[in-house]
Amino acid sequence: MLDFCKLCFTFGLINLTDMKSQFLFPTWTRWLGLALFLVHLPVIHIWDTYHIHSYDDGQLFNLSHLFFIITVVLMVLGLFLIAFSRERIEDEQIYQLRLSSLRWAIFANYLILIICLIFTNNKADYKDLLRLNLWAPLLLFIIIFRWKIYRLNRSLKPE
Repeated sequence: MLDFCKLCFTFGLINLTDMKSQFLFPTWTRWLGLALFLVHLPVIHIWDTYHIHSYDDGQLFNLSHLFFIITVVLMVLGLFLIAFSRERIEDEQIYQLRLSSLRWAIFANYLILIICLIFTNNKADYKDLLRLNLWAPLLLFIIIFRWKIYRLNRSLKPE
């Protein structure tokens, strides 16, 4: 068995060293995600401003709850499409920037989450904390990644 493995790795019968390309959405999905996010951002704000909530009627899938779920899912889907859409030029440097940005976004998200948990004492605040924890990692990743792409482009730009 060991000789078979040496044969496969030596002569390339089974090539396990090729890096599989990561799954990313096409470039145009960034604009679709931006549209989804920007359309639902004022809708959520208007919904919260006019306090259109009817959670106390005892039903699980009432109109208010369904609207909240659909809006949140579409906003998160929009952020997901923005965050994980392919760049025009996707190489190892962009891959490293993505990985580093994702790491810092997760670190920052958990720091914010821990600070919010320490200073939260109201049950209504936990709903807002859930929203924050749902959108913050993606938003932080997008902001950090775009900032790193901007800095990379500025450093490569001839003066």
